[in-house]
Amino acid sequence: MAAELTTARRRSGIALALVLLLAGCTSSPDYTQISLPVPQAAAQSQVPPAEEREHLRILASYGGVYENARLQAEIAKTVDRLVAASERPDLKYKVTMLNSPAINAFALPNGHLYVTRGLIALANDRAELASVLAHEMGHVIARHAQIREEQAKQAALISHVVSDVLSDPQMGALALAKSKLTLAAFSRAQEFEADGIGVGISARAGFDPYGASRFLADMQHNAELKTAGNGEARAPDFLTTHPATPERIKNVLANARQFSSPGAGERDRNEYLATLDGLAYGEDPSEGFVRGRRFLHPKLGFTFLAPPGFTLDNTAQAVLGLKGGDEALRLDVVSVPAEQSLPDYLKSGWMENVDTTSVEPITVNGFPAATATAKGDQWSFRLFAVRFGSDVYRFIFAAKSMNAQIDRSFRESIETFRRMSLQESASVHPLRLKIVTVGAHDTVETLARRMATADHSLERFRVINGLGPHDTVKPGTKMKIVVD
Repeated sequence: MAAELTTARRRSGIALALVLLLAGCTSSPDYTQISLPVPQAAAQSQVPPAEEREHLRILASYGGVYENARLQAEIAKTVDRLVAASERPDLKYKVTMLNSPAINAFALPNGHLYVTRGLIALANDRAELASVLAHEMGHVIARHAQIREEQAKQAALISHVVSDVLSDPQMGALALAKSKLTLAAFSRAQEFEADGIGVGISARAGFDPYGASRFLADMQHNAELKTAGNGEARAPDFLTTHPATPERIKNVLANARQFSSPGAGERDRNEYLATLDGLAYGEDPSEGFVRGRRFLHPKLGFTFLAPPGFTLDNTAQAVLGLKGGDEALRLDVVSVPAEQSLPDYLKSGWMENVDTTSVEPITVNGFPAATATAKGDQWSFRLFAVRFGSDVYRFIFAAKSMNAQIDRSFRESIETFRRMSLQESASVHPLRLKIVTVGAHDTVETLARRMATADHSLERFRVINGLGPHDTVKPGTKMKIVVD
């Protein structure tokens, strides 16, 4: 939860509140991009060009630039090889590493490529990283951004005609659906085309062309691990702008077979892993981080513990939590005038159907606070507002079947909200990757026990090392572990 997040829009009702509460809990972090307002770095009279504004938005959304000279040199060397082997060696590229644990990469039309440190950490050799960079270069070479913009304009025009001209609502809905399907299908075709271009570039540059299939499989396993334990499988979205990963794996395998059989081309696994030693893993503590059920924010100076069974996710807008599909929580920060009491704020209309008779002032570890309940058709809510410094921290707990025990767990959770000590704040540092050599007596299980991750250590060890559920480790090989 970014420290700069000190305002929030009014919520129009419980339905919208629930959507916001659950946002990010069920969508894939690999493909979701968050657009934030442009930082006020330029004067109003000097509005930067569109691509510069997009660059600033990307930096704001993904934690800024990740500085690592050794990795930057590795990426630059890889890009130079790919450019020389591409269909457009005249194009210039600039790569920015983003300080985000998300698994993501994307490109602007001007050749500015972005790759998160989370993606770099997931890759297991140079060929896998090259496959991602080449894929994004494929988007630039094929001018997909410009084509997508034209498609979006056409879809907007169709929507305008439908809403203003057609009087038959069923025909209008059909026309809109067809226009959206056309745009989505075209975007899916763009992804497949970029995959094909990327595999070709990687192969001609001397990299193993099968790196793309390995990395896409690892992305899929990582996404499955992210959703493990939340009680809900993600529904397939046929209008997504990214094809389903199994489809893409099949596509890149077919493309790779056109260049060579498995085993050909450079992978440079050990050399690549050496560059990852010490790489920050997971969340940046300066923007808050999750350790099991506990959330800590050293910069803002507070911590709290979610109720038992909750899985937390720290996003740019809020801390989100889910327990199965029946309980959820959201923590965000809002600005409330000092002269407005917290009970009055809870009754001010930012959320509808608040039971005004349930509003009561309380204190939470010495901080002024207030609580109330609200009820919708399917969800019941327990709300808390806590004044901490100049801001108000807003907790929204939700349950499909609220009872005294669940409500008590919510109240017990809010009582864990407290100020972090100076010693606690000073001792916080990010988790990091450590590259180790497998010993004679090491197994997947013994190495996984050395992981500093709070949960799913065995599964996470397999995912970050590209190991299948039945793969073993061989003495003398290099592996990643996560250390504190």
